[in-house]
Amino acid sequence: MNNIQKIIEQSIQTKQQIINNTQLIETIDKITTEIINCYKNGGKVLFCGNGGSAADAQHLAAELSGRFYFDRPPLEAEALHVNSSYVTAVANDYSYNEVFSRYVSGVGKPGDVLIGFSTSGNSQNIINALLAANEKNLITVGFTGDTGGKIKDVVNYLINVPSNDTPRIQEAHIMIGHIICEMVESGLFTRK
Repeated sequence: MNNIQKIIEQSIQTKQQIINNTQLIETIDKITTEIINCYKNGGKVLFCGNGGSAADAQHLAAELSGRFYFDRPPLEAEALHVNSSYVTAVANDYSYNEVFSRYVSGVGKPGDVLIGFSTSGNSQNIINALLAANEKNLITVGFTGDTGGKIKDVVNYLINVPSNDTPRIQEAHIMIGHIICEMVESGLFTRK
């Protein structure tokens, strides 16, 4: 029982640090505004991540393309790993480090948003995707852990969760992602 309570307390502490970080809260708000503007201008939001971060990417893409709190038109959002034939072909023919960047180079348009998840901030395939997005004038966002890793140097916006513990970082990523989805939905649509 004590271990369970300790884990929950650690999660709460991480989220409390986020609440108290004015700069991080302002960054979340700016990202939300960028996504709203992206959609108003006919753009799309792309997500990428590995492992649990891939699951978070897919989860948030579904919240935007499906619905979050209420029925409304779908928004174009995609997690870049869901086409397994594409991912395995590019990994085999080029390199796993190119699986996301090659896709971004193919479909990314100026004003689109790419959100890359990497708890360490050092996943090379995520960095490469963000670099490709920068070349095509996409708005780039990194969701990382405390230090931001190498990603901090290649994104327009950084969400660096104040933790070095992967589960606590991922829990905060999905919370922040849900906040953004809720704010984007309410910013674009009126609830009936």
